[in-house]
Amino acid sequence: MTPVVLASKSPSRQAILRAAGVPFEVAASGVDEDAVKARLLGAGQGPREIADHLAEAKAVAVSKAMPGAIVVGADQTLDLGGELYDKVETMSEGRARLRTLRSRSHLLHSAVVVAQHGMPIWRYLESPRLVMRAASDAFIDAYLTRHGEALLGSVGVYQLENDGAQLFDEIDGDYFAILGLPLLPLLALLRDKGALAA
Repeated sequence: MTPVVLASKSPSRQAILRAAGVPFEVAASGVDEDAVKARLLGAGQGPREIADHLAEAKAVAVSKAMPGAIVVGADQTLDLGGELYDKVETMSEGRARLRTLRSRSHLLHSAVVVAQHGMPIWRYLESPRLVMRAASDAFIDAYLTRHGEALLGSVGVYQLENDGAQLFDEIDGDYFAILGLPLLPLLALLRDKGALAA
């Protein structure tokens, strides 16, 4: 079977593929995501386009070094009222992020691009909408205390895989896309390309 390479060191994306029974290896893309975001924002691109561009950049960069492999690049951006929100670096910033999101609706643009022989051959983008409830400061603080710095790996500073689900009133979209990798369309593509048994 054609080897599959995940161009991401994201523990969440690795866990999704592993749980789905996809054999894969991991290769860091080396893409300077901050520089790409700055360039795209300067060109007037929005959060949705940025997720797609970053997923492609990661997939293509690794595919050039591993041309025969099917390389999966993925990215996710948080869109609050059309504004791009990046990951936070500290727990105090995480607390502020959750307070900003509460009682509001936001989008998570989850893009996946597959490349082979240094060229993108397939792409998919889904934008789940999440409505955070009016959680109290005490609930937010307790949530952050329970899960600590592991939450900083998520742009929204929450994880639906755990009791972060209690932060929400409404979720409209695919669960796997919310976790950062639209899985079912990707599995169909991998079967089509002979990387998974049909």
